[in-house]
Amino acid sequence: MSAETADLRGVIKRNMSKLDQIYESLGTVYEEELSLVGKTNRSALMVSGLLENYYTCLETTFLRISRFFENSLDSDRWHSDLLEKMTISIEGVRIPVVSDENHSRLLELLKFRHFRRYYSELEYDWDRLEFLTKKLNEAHPIVVADLQRFDRFLVSL
Repeated sequence: MSAETADLRGVIKRNMSKLDQIYESLGTVYEEELSLVGKTNRSALMVSGLLENYYTCLETTFLRISRFFENSLDSDRWHSDLLEKMTISIEGVRIPVVSDENHSRLLELLKFRHFRRYYSELEYDWDRLEFLTKKLNEAHPIVVADLQRFDRFLVSL
């Protein structure tokens, strides 16, 4: 295995650990913090921040994979282009990183992350936050399985 491949595997494993930590923290907020303070703007900031951090960590992983395999990205819409490219198989180069079933869930998180980063909103719609949390709850186990599958692919290189 090349040093570059080993490095990419290390990044993926480190980021998987971070994704697990963020996901567990979100669960803790729902289980503990919300029962104490309720659905306030402050608790919404915690939930929205964790949702944003989760996708940012995942996107960083995707970016490292994309660079490793020299995928070109559309500079005008590189965030959505990156997610899309992670769903495709490049024959003779790499397998997909994201399963088709998870693409739409991750796209929802990407859209929210974009919204949160570029619009200074301090009042959040709890229905939307709960919808996004549901999407993350569905997506996270598949993200883990997809990244583990991709890691096994890297070992086979």
